[in-house]
Amino acid sequence: MIENAEETVLIDTNILVYSLDRKNQLKHRIAEELLNKCWKRKTKYVISTQNLAEFFVVMTKKASPPIPDEDVEGIINDILSFSNWKVLSYNPKTLSRAMSLHKKTKKHFWDCLIAATMLENGIFQILTENVSDFKEIEGITAVNPFLEQK
Repeated sequence: MIENAEETVLIDTNILVYSLDRKNQLKHRIAEELLNKCWKRKTKYVISTQNLAEFFVVMTKKASPPIPDEDVEGIINDILSFSNWKVLSYNPKTLSRAMSLHKKTKKHFWDCLIAATMLENGIFQILTENVSDFKEIEGITAVNPFLEQK
């Protein structure tokens, strides 16, 4: 369980992606500002190993142009080693909870796995562009920072 969980928010993969992707300048600026708060030690964020794995795949395989593996690996290693990032992993219990959430909500399984990981660690808020992915998951509040700051 995370200490001071009420002050903790999980950063979804799309926030990491927009922090590097400059195609949408507004989203890039907002994502970069959010992450800079963490890097400057003004706030702490939570992220799951699943988010980091998704980020690696998106940036090295789906981004246009793709970013070299070594560069993305460096970013992920920085997150893993920086004290203002709390990195969560899932376990067999989390997997069971995610399957139950998936059956109950019919939401994408991978989003249910993130939600289950959050709930098991006392994290109740996620910053994401995809608010609807978490809308029906009890206990999770999803906030779209791109709508909040327009």
